[in-house]
Amino acid sequence: MNRKLKPIDLTLAAMFVALMAIGANITTMVPFMVVGGVPITLQTFFAILAGAILGSRLGAIAMIVYALVGLAGVPVFAQFSGGFSNVLSPTFGFIISYIMTAYATGKIIEKKRSVPVYITAALIGMVINYLFGTNWMYGAYKLWAAAPDGFTYKMAWAWMMVPLPKDIILSVLAGLMAHRLDKTLMSRSSYRNLKKSA
Repeated sequence: MNRKLKPIDLTLAAMFVALMAIGANITTMVPFMVVGGVPITLQTFFAILAGAILGSRLGAIAMIVYALVGLAGVPVFAQFSGGFSNVLSPTFGFIISYIMTAYATGKIIEKKRSVPVYITAALIGMVINYLFGTNWMYGAYKLWAAAPDGFTYKMAWAWMMVPLPKDIILSVLAGLMAHRLDKTLMSRSSYRNLKKSA
């Protein structure tokens, strides 16, 4: 049976909601970091960390809260956007994918806590993010959004090749960082026992 959320859960989940908002808006400080319709952000990195550190359940909850906060109108999405109209944005699929990314990353790590598993889980989370987000974006441009001239499925993936090296590196770093935290900070607190009882 799933345990009830405790104050420490809510605090950590809120921390990752804030980190996602910061990671989403790095492009406001570096405006040229937008390729096609895709802002280059740190959201994938933080979504992976959420799953790896908080676990599958709480990591996914944190990402759901992030999405709901943004849809409610708080400007936490990329380029300080917010509101329900973002559902129609071609990049909204990436926001949905963060929930799956955090859940899958955490679920894999819960099976075995070794460095290779952390890194593998992080990379799988990144792949889920790219597959769901890019296919959503392609479908959106084909069905309801105003697509750029000559837009194709190949073009959608070509846009994603720009942030890909960054996300591979950051995914590996997220796996290493989460493993290190699990072996040091988390292991010295009561939070590991709380996660195991989830």
